[in-house]
Amino acid sequence: MNPAQVQFVGIERQPVILIDEFVPDPQALVDEAASLEYLTIGAHYPGTRAPVPLSRLQTFMPGIVDLVVETFGCGTKLRLLEAYYSVVTTRPETLTPIQRLPHFDGLERERIALLHFLSTDRTSGTAFYRHRSTGFESVDAARYPQFCVALERDAARHGLPTPGYISDDTPIYEQTARFEGRYNRALIYRGHALHCAWLPDELSFSADPRSGRLTVNTFLMGSA
Repeated sequence: MNPAQVQFVGIERQPVILIDEFVPDPQALVDEAASLEYLTIGAHYPGTRAPVPLSRLQTFMPGIVDLVVETFGCGTKLRLLEAYYSVVTTRPETLTPIQRLPHFDGLERERIALLHFLSTDRTSGTAFYRHRSTGFESVDAARYPQFCVALERDAARHGLPTPGYISDDTPIYEQTARFEGRYNRALIYRGHALHCAWLPDELSFSADPRSGRLTVNTFLMGSA
């Protein structure tokens, strides 16, 4: 594991931890991912997922707990919520409207997302956004009602986004940062930050974990 870098994104200075060479044997994860059965889980993720065995998570979790707790100020403990091998399979023209917008994983400040890239294709990544009409770069429980009203107004004024993955600025959102999805790179960030996968139209949308866009998506919760 390379030394961690902490970058601060946008006006809100949301911390993002970046770690290259995250695990010593990433190919073992790819091989494991290729042996599993994948299902559509939830309406938002544009692809299929398979649960990551707990034994696999235990190989890297102890090494990041102190870093995450210190960086995000999320109490003294981390609790695992869920973890999936994830493969993007939905082509741009078939995305639902909600999949064309930046999103947040939850409203809790203590919710932490760990995204581990396992694809050798470096043309994709993850981007962070500011909602123009509110100025929000994150959405917590206090902001959520105002955000929903503003987003409905935005949609009425500008219309729904055309089919495709969001990649740059739009009339409703401004991109504040973008991180390249390098093989064996991990990004760790607060789940309530507005973000979205950055996916070029020419990306392979193969369902095969060995050739498609494979990531491990792990969700953690700190103590309040």
